[in-house]
Amino acid sequence: MAGHWRRGTAGAVLALVMLPAAGCGDGSANSPTPAEQAASAASAAASLAARGGDALASASAEAGRRLDEAKGGVNAKDQVSLGAVAVGGDGRATATVTARNTASSAKSFAVQVNFTDGNGNLLDVVVLTVKNVAAHASGHGTARSNRRLHGEVRADVGTALRY
Repeated sequence: MAGHWRRGTAGAVLALVMLPAAGCGDGSANSPTPAEQAASAASAAASLAARGGDALASASAEAGRRLDEAKGGVNAKDQVSLGAVAVGGDGRATATVTARNTASSAKSFAVQVNFTDGNGNLLDVVVLTVKNVAAHASGHGTARSNRRLHGEVRADVGTALRY
């Protein structure tokens, strides 16, 4: 049973991380190649499978569903930054998300934030939506982990879509 769960979870994360490779890139020279995205996806899937846990699988599945809602989104990872991670008294990690809209009209952003430990192991995945950011302006939000996290916690942008 545990092996079946790990394979299913790794597949879910692989599908989640591969989302940008399905035509959401912006075509710039700085965009990762499909091979680089596949390597990143494989690493994330292996990390998740090694960690295990129903809560992490559920968070990853929910993140995938939330990113799917950003129909017609373009890769905007270079337009999103994260503030320092803070762990509150409830044990949940937070990070401020800033989305900079470089488009000439208002846009929304779907941002996947990966919370990892000091060794880069995936601890939690959340998707934050920053809605209706005015043209040439920045919008802000706070990514909050789904569960209590312990030890050193880091955050990075996994995927960011502007739509």
